[in-house]
Amino acid sequence: MGQKSELGPARGQAGSALGPSPRGWRPLKVTTGPRTPCAALSATALTAARLRSPPPAALGRRNRRPGGPWPGPPRGLCPAAGGGFSFPAAQAGQPRQELPGSSGGKVSPLSSAAGRSRERPSAARSAPAAAATTMEARGGRAACLALGLMLLCSSLDAATAAPAGPQPPSAVGQFWQVSDLHLDPTYHITSDRTKVCSSSKGVNASDPGPFGDFLCDSPYQLILSAFTFMKDSEQQVSFMIWTGDSPPHVPVKELSTKLVINIIGNMSSTIRNFFPDVQVFPALGNHDYWPQDQLPVTTSEVYNAVADFWKPWLSDEAISTFRKGGFYTQLFEASGSFQPLRIISLNTNLYYSPNRVTVNITDPANQLAWLEGILEASSQKKEKVYIIGHVPVGYLPYARNTTALRKYYNERLIKIFRKYSGVIAGQFFGHTHRDSVMVLLDEEERPVNSLFVAPAVTPVKNVWQMESNNPGVRLYQYDLLNYSLLDLWQFYLDLRDANKKNESNWKLEYILTKAYGIEDLKPESLYEMAKQLSVPHSRLFEQYYSNFIVSYDKTIVCEGGCKSCHICAIKYLDYSSYTDCIKREALWR
Repeated sequence: MGQKSELGPARGQAGSALGPSPRGWRPLKVTTGPRTPCAALSATALTAARLRSPPPAALGRRNRRPGGPWPGPPRGLCPAAGGGFSFPAAQAGQPRQELPGSSGGKVSPLSSAAGRSRERPSAARSAPAAAATTMEARGGRAACLALGLMLLCSSLDAATAAPAGPQPPSAVGQFWQVSDLHLDPTYHITSDRTKVCSSSKGVNASDPGPFGDFLCDSPYQLILSAFTFMKDSEQQVSFMIWTGDSPPHVPVKELSTKLVINIIGNMSSTIRNFFPDVQVFPALGNHDYWPQDQLPVTTSEVYNAVADFWKPWLSDEAISTFRKGGFYTQLFEASGSFQPLRIISLNTNLYYSPNRVTVNITDPANQLAWLEGILEASSQKKEKVYIIGHVPVGYLPYARNTTALRKYYNERLIKIFRKYSGVIAGQFFGHTHRDSVMVLLDEEERPVNSLFVAPAVTPVKNVWQMESNNPGVRLYQYDLLNYSLLDLWQFYLDLRDANKKNESNWKLEYILTKAYGIEDLKPESLYEMAKQLSVPHSRLFEQYYSNFIVSYDKTIVCEGGCKSCHICAIKYLDYSSYTDCIKREALWR
């Protein structure tokens, strides 16, 4: 299975390579090192059931353009399999590959008009032969899942370091963000598509291949592909943020605390082996607990186990705080900077609507008071702060009048973020699996903060959903002097193409400043971008929506009420301003 990497095509130029980027990409050779052992993983059964996902909302017209065949799966539900799962043999280390590089010319600005052509790849190509093991429904599935976890563990490669390439200018820093890995260790290729992955809940996988399927969570090969691409890029990064969710989307009764802990531990060790010298700042996701969503307000087995996994990255003080409530803060001394950056990793899952543990608790785990205290101290010390978390603040762009957090907590957080907007230089979340931005306005509607929601690595969607996302990872660039955000490079894997060609060809999807014609990622720039997206029949919004679903399908359009929800979610994060925006949009339509 090959690993191919390139700076992706500019929009409307499918397959063409960009010239050398300002960040100095170049050809390089990749050699994978010896396999690294990781902790033994145990399991409980993962069986067929309905996928947890936000309910569909009537958001106006969100249709397919004429002429494009529907690539999705059959809509009929298949009965759950009575037997166990089959697992592929452990993959050998990937062979040495020569990665293509860019040559000559400047980086091309990305066109605001994305190409409309669309071709569905043929059925999934042959996969490595599975070492099939049929097991009884009771007891056998747990052993089967344990086998799958051990097999994926054995395939972990520690890639050897290649010579560093040209680096960004000394005044510019960079960092990666990865989110929503959602490993499904049961993923394998089989003729019975109801048994490809447990995360499809017995529904036929749509077009499974070596790198996954849009009705399944991530196979380990997809996660390895993403990290291999990031490592082979040789980008000089200051740190990485990892915004949560490692376990798969499966019914609560089919998981366990032990299994959740083991999967988080496996993903943590995978990241450490790929990036042994990179500082990582992680955050917990709502699936990083059992039962899912029910993260507690006091110390727990999961909090303690995860704290142990993250000790190589975090200070003793941060670890101590994390054990008590799943959140922490830590200073980062960036090379070449005159002041430290403070990272605040919030456990926003405490405020997540499905979390029954925190109902009627004014300040779960005293995190809000803690947050205000940290921000006040940072203000006094003239520090700059990046906020990271899993579940984002604000309104969901795909569901009208809906916040992911309970409205009370959302309002509290917005008030805090406004008060300390001069301290906070950026906010970064995951959870939605989509790519979106938000700009926080103060009470006078002046832009004061930039917020970013990164798309997922997992491509999973529910069977009734029209759209999903291609797998994505991203690179931010920031000013080393004041930590203001300068740009964002979004990379993605065309999953259909990767499965068709049996190789992962990660590409540059867009550069934010070039895609939207803005100067940087400061709040003022994002607010101007939002104004341009609001224009009726905006081609720029068309591109934004394509980026929102990570180039999943360019024949899908979002207009009418669908567009209104996006525009209002970008600009208005609190209840009163958001509802006013929705009312105005309805009148204008």
